[in-house]
Amino acid sequence: MAGFFISFEGIDKSGKSTQAARLVRYLQEAGREVVFTHEPGGTELGQELRHLALNWKPQNSQSGVDPTAEIFLFAADRAQHVAEIIQPALEEGKIVVTDRYVDSTLAYQGYGRGLDLDQLEKIQQIATGGLLPDLTVWVDVDLATSRGRLAPGGADRMESEDDALFESVREGYGHLSLASPNRFLKVDGTRTIDDIFEEIRNGVEARLA
Repeated sequence: MAGFFISFEGIDKSGKSTQAARLVRYLQEAGREVVFTHEPGGTELGQELRHLALNWKPQNSQSGVDPTAEIFLFAADRAQHVAEIIQPALEEGKIVVTDRYVDSTLAYQGYGRGLDLDQLEKIQQIATGGLLPDLTVWVDVDLATSRGRLAPGGADRMESEDDALFESVREGYGHLSLASPNRFLKVDGTRTIDDIFEEIRNGVEARLA
């Protein structure tokens, strides 16, 4: 029996992680077998790659992480994630919920950093073996809402990027959702947590049915 694969996406501090965790609790309380995971860092190898991608700081230069190197760090994390966690759980018939997946790379590195989308898609194809979510929940918030939720001094390298990048990332998610309307569920993340979850719960239940 094949499982069901759900990803949560959105710009930083959109509330997607809160909603993903709440969905997992709801599904588990309903008696479903659920694996809850995240990117980057969902595996032991991924934790090392997450540090390199988000928190590594050079000691002898000011160059930082090259955008192309960044792509392959995230792709390596994803390849291990799929092989070690996601694919085995799906083959066992479980529901897999992941906080971020392929669309994060396309939105951040493609639309955000302006890297070639065709090349990015080819890299993701290799990293995932072509595995896409059955449902992608996009929790959409404006930049002001996102920035207002960021704790002072608590930003990692990606969260510290300028406003223009995040505006482009948000627009990128919009393009991705229009390109895959049957896969994406867009929800307004500026509402109350309960209102957001009710829409997500209804959408997920409809797909599972």
